Amino acid sequence: MFILYLALIVIVAKLAGALSVRFHQPAVLGEIIAGVLLGPSVLGFIEPSDLLSAFSTIGVILLMFIAGLETDISEFKRSAKSAAFVGFGGIIIPLLVGYFIGGIMELTNLQSWFLGVMLSATSVSISVQALKEMNYLKTREGTTILGAAVLDDIVVMIILVFLMSFAGGEEISLTMLVINKLLFFIFAILIGWKVIPWLMDRLTKLPVSETVISSALIICLAYAFAAEYMGVASIIGAYIAGIAIGSTKFNHIVLKKVETISYSLFVPIFFAYIGISAEFTGVFTNFGLIILLSVLAIFSKFIGAGAGAKCSGFGWKSSMGIGSAMVSRGEVALIVGSLGLTSNLITQDLYASLIVVVIITTLITPLLMKLFFSSSLEHEFQNNFLRK
Repeated sequence: MFILYLALIVIVAKLAGALSVRFHQPAVLGEIIAGVLLGPSVLGFIEPSDLLSAFSTIGVILLMFIAGLETDISEFKRSAKSAAFVGFGGIIIPLLVGYFIGGIMELTNLQSWFLGVMLSATSVSISVQALKEMNYLKTREGTTILGAAVLDDIVVMIILVFLMSFAGGEEISLTMLVINKLLFFIFAILIGWKVIPWLMDRLTKLPVSETVISSALIICLAYAFAAEYMGVASIIGAYIAGIAIGSTKFNHIVLKKVETISYSLFVPIFFAYIGISAEFTGVFTNFGLIILLSVLAIFSKFIGAGAGAKCSGFGWKSSMGIGSAMVSRGEVALIVGSLGLTSNLITQDLYASLIVVVIITTLITPLLMKLFFSSSLEHEFQNNFLRK
């Protein structure tokens, strides 16, 4: 049956994506909705499973690997300041909003801070696909979004561990966490700079078929594993691996082949699985709370990241586009939420409500990006036309 499920997911996701494009929306939105329809929340054709989850994980790793391959390193360096402004703006505002709302909800001081941390989390895997569809991934805006996401992952996890240490759960050294993250980035960059080009040259000379793509995938998966092992999101490791291989002479051939592998099977499954695994438990019971938290989650990240972009020199349209790209909480917020649940930083009822909030932010992100980035492109075209 699993083989049939894969075929069903891919065909429905592709058809829904095409339908979404026909209505002038990103294809990723249709693919997520396709998963919701197929999953237990609506038709119940497909249930979440460990095997589907594994395929989904491979999909998001490959998606971020592609983003790394398409990243211009010189542009990435130029966007470092903007990424810092966007990243910190997108953390501070949601963190404070979450803490304030937690107080109104009569949560404890620790639980209120945790709510803020969960609202501060960002996952740009959805945004990456939307940026690709709008040809925005290689722009200054796209590079800033990706850089801000890397910063967001580091800072949010450090704050989370700091809170967990007060919760009386498993003893975790904040110093060791920071050292582990720093060591990962130092070694990842050094290996990517010095070792990866040499390794690709050696591996691609082996007398077997498809050595280029095989070597690239080995490096991608190794980086993803190392990142997760050191307390950094696996997608960040995959992204750095993509940047490293993207700077070699194998960039174009790897990009072409990995896109074929990814978009034919794994990436559609990833987006569809977001919908399949969606849980709407307690939607009607906690409807008011879910709506309130969703609005706050969307606007706090939109305003915080957007203000950071504006302060770093972007125009209003680009700033709003960047702010909208940071709205999705995705799998990062779910990881944060599950850690908080096991550490008694959040109740089961609030966790169930926040899962729905994560789904809502995931669905709204490509819609907002389409609105603001399309307007930005049109505005830029008009300015270029007038200058001519």
